[in-house]
Amino acid sequence: MKAFGVTEFGGPEALHSLDLPIPEPGPGEIRIRVAAAAVNAVDSLIRSGVARFSDTQPPFVPGADAAGVVDQIGGGTDTDLSLGDRVMAIVLPAGTHGAYAQYVTVPAESAVKAPTNTGDEEAATVPMNGLTARLALDTLGLAAGQVVAITGAAGAVGGYAVQLAKTDGLQVIASAAPEDEDLVRKLGADIVVPRGPEWAYQVREHVSNGVHGLVDAAGLGDLAVPAVRDGGTVVSLRGQDGAEDRGIVVKSIVVFRYAREHAKLDQLRQQVEQGTLLPRVARVLPADQAAEAHRLLEAGGLRGRIVLAF
Repeated sequence: MKAFGVTEFGGPEALHSLDLPIPEPGPGEIRIRVAAAAVNAVDSLIRSGVARFSDTQPPFVPGADAAGVVDQIGGGTDTDLSLGDRVMAIVLPAGTHGAYAQYVTVPAESAVKAPTNTGDEEAATVPMNGLTARLALDTLGLAAGQVVAITGAAGAVGGYAVQLAKTDGLQVIASAAPEDEDLVRKLGADIVVPRGPEWAYQVREHVSNGVHGLVDAAGLGDLAVPAVRDGGTVVSLRGQDGAEDRGIVVKSIVVFRYAREHAKLDQLRQQVEQGTLLPRVARVLPADQAAEAHRLLEAGGLRGRIVLAF
């Protein structure tokens, strides 16, 4: 099968076409004929060698999101999926096992039917980013009516976090650049504060005691903490962890903890179908333009995800 990955770590130009064996699903697994794979920040970390999810030798194939069709089911697999079903799945990339390929195998729990109101490109943007947002909010554990702040609200994870927080009954204060304020309000934010070094203190102008919890999708780190009230919680997507002054706890999350949370992934599917979760595709490129996709990703400024089409 054709896949796109690296035999030597490097910049976007290191990505190239690979000829690999078609994987066979084992017990508890399904095989997906991939139609679309979303391009995420973790993919560039794999390509550059910063992130390693196995001790195998190259080649390495990135890709943590896939959408396509079930074309084989491993023996003894207990699943509600059938051959030919359109599905979306979160993929734990390791070695040559990644979503930038014509076929990928995943545990049956990692895949659900694709939303009926989306194409493959839109469906491919949901699993990893949606589950990241879901895990962040679950980690905060806020009750309906409490206030959550979300940085990077115009991005893929931040945008999903805004929408999911609203369906959870939370009040949302979000950060956004001036040109993104209308978008973030449409996603459901109650208050939008312009991003910048004084953002946290401007949040306090709206919530004097500080917010109950914060999802730091933009990676502001210490700059975001002053927005949180005494004893509150910050969820970090960038590996920060520990305790801050005023009893604030910073918790780092890794989305692959939710890789087999089938019910949570299926809930995301339902929310897409209900219109409460809006997938956003920034661009669609042919899979053989994976290197260009990574250049665009690293240039920044995307509103949604680039998707590779097979």
